[in-house]
Amino acid sequence: MGEENGTSVTEFIFLGLSQDPQTQVLLFFLFLLIYLLTVLGNLLIVVLIHSDPRLHTPMYFFLRNLSFADLCFSTTTVPQVLVHFLVKRKTISFAGCSTQIVVLLLVGCTECALLAVMSYDRYVAVCKPLHYSTIMTHWVCVQLAAGSWASGAFVSLVDTTFTLRLPYRGNNVINHFFCEPPALLKLASADTYSTEMAIFAMGVVILLAPVSLILTSYWNIVSTVIQMQSGEGRLKVFSTCGSHLIVVVLFYGSAIFAYMRPNSKIMNEKDKMISVFYSAVTPMLNPIIYSLRNKDVKGALRRITLR
Repeated sequence: MGEENGTSVTEFIFLGLSQDPQTQVLLFFLFLLIYLLTVLGNLLIVVLIHSDPRLHTPMYFFLRNLSFADLCFSTTTVPQVLVHFLVKRKTISFAGCSTQIVVLLLVGCTECALLAVMSYDRYVAVCKPLHYSTIMTHWVCVQLAAGSWASGAFVSLVDTTFTLRLPYRGNNVINHFFCEPPALLKLASADTYSTEMAIFAMGVVILLAPVSLILTSYWNIVSTVIQMQSGEGRLKVFSTCGSHLIVVVLFYGSAIFAYMRPNSKIMNEKDKMISVFYSAVTPMLNPIIYSLRNKDVKGALRRITLR
């Protein structure tokens, strides 16, 4: 199944999530449902925030960026996975694999930064409400969003360069369902230590640093909320923070597990299931958890349907 020894690989073959035809059909419908919900949910958020002036606030500005990143993130992997559930030979060209890695890392790392920026926005709103409008000006929001995309582009450039500069000869079978550095490194025909160290360093920058900022923000939010007089206000903030933290644990937890541990030469089924969380499940959950439960968004949806 591999290419001739000594010649560079021109395409990769995925083993996918399952070899059993019946399981693949079930997975096809499951992933199709996840993808449709992801596209509909995130498109709805983008359209609502754009069309309703009441949602032109910093929080929704960042949410629109997050929804766009989620759309790109899911579309980079899931449509290809759906096609592969229906065909016997699951292949991708070397150029296609490279493109998938670049885009996946760009939008995935941007999302890591955006979630941290959003937690800072909530911290300012809850802990410094009187200064909120002077701190979170439109220009500051634009800079924070641009910084998130720039940091995503930087990490993507570093990780992709280190991963793709390695020689890939002989074995071209990836025990995975899409292209990403940890899966690809297992096929490299040279020592991967420096690449693994570069990916680990980028992981500290784009995974551990944002997680630290998020946890600090929410710790301050919770400390402030505990001092609130109103039980209803307390419940509302706890409910919001709780749901946000679920996404943070799922998204960052699975990404940290995939990118921040020593690279074993074998990709097992557990690794693939963890990849499903950050590549397919969180982009579907984000609009539900961050926006569609929100009364402002529900109000905007009612207004747009009653037009």
